[in-house]
Amino acid sequence: MTERHPAGHHLLPVAVIMKLAEVNIEKQPLFRFIIMGRKSLPDPTKRSRPYWGFVEMVTTSIEDAKTALRGEEYDTATRGHRHSPPARAVGEGIYRILRHNTSSGTKSSKKAHTHLIYRLEFPGEDNENGPQRSLNIEREGSFLIQIRNPDLHGGEGDGGRFRGIQNKRKALFPAHLQGQFGQLMWGPADPPDMLNYEGCEFLLIAASDDLEEELGLDLKTDASCCDLICTFGEDASASTSNTLLKGTWA
Repeated sequence: MTERHPAGHHLLPVAVIMKLAEVNIEKQPLFRFIIMGRKSLPDPTKRSRPYWGFVEMVTTSIEDAKTALRGEEYDTATRGHRHSPPARAVGEGIYRILRHNTSSGTKSSKKAHTHLIYRLEFPGEDNENGPQRSLNIEREGSFLIQIRNPDLHGGEGDGGRFRGIQNKRKALFPAHLQGQFGQLMWGPADPPDMLNYEGCEFLLIAASDDLEEELGLDLKTDASCCDLICTFGEDASASTSNTLLKGTWA
């Protein structure tokens, strides 16, 4: 997949690191299992409201990814026996994380932040896209993305708005990544390697649903085949034929 470097923006390279070993994502797939606190993407009409999420799992094992997406049954002390249905795919596309410099009051002063941008390949534009709309998944979108400093406890520096995950589950960044924060509670996803660590917490803030208008770039998509079905085989095709390929619930 090729990348353009539009003027004023810098696409950030991702050096994937797992357990101190580099992973060549051209030869070996990398799966990130990410959980959003509101169970949807940010509402594009509410651009000041941050949505919290975290990286639950990072793996190169297809079987680990399949297990994470399967349904499960379990018992709880207060609510009895519970059933969690298997996940259904509602979108496939391409994404980029890029650095964006903007002026901050003076001609010589610039403030850098990072964007997570994406464009859907499946379902196609001619489909109904009902499941996608219910989860705020537009055809394309841009979000400001900020990474949480795991060394600061919940409530410090953010007014207690996001308690986050338990301390024992928080990301353990190496020194060169942890040093990017200084004393800040939140920082840009620069470098994006931070998202390759389990327990990494982040905020997404809706910025735009028109990439060309906002950032002056165009993501090239390829809908000639569905990578999800090619990768997961029958485990994916049985549950995604409607939501992913047709954009309908049933």
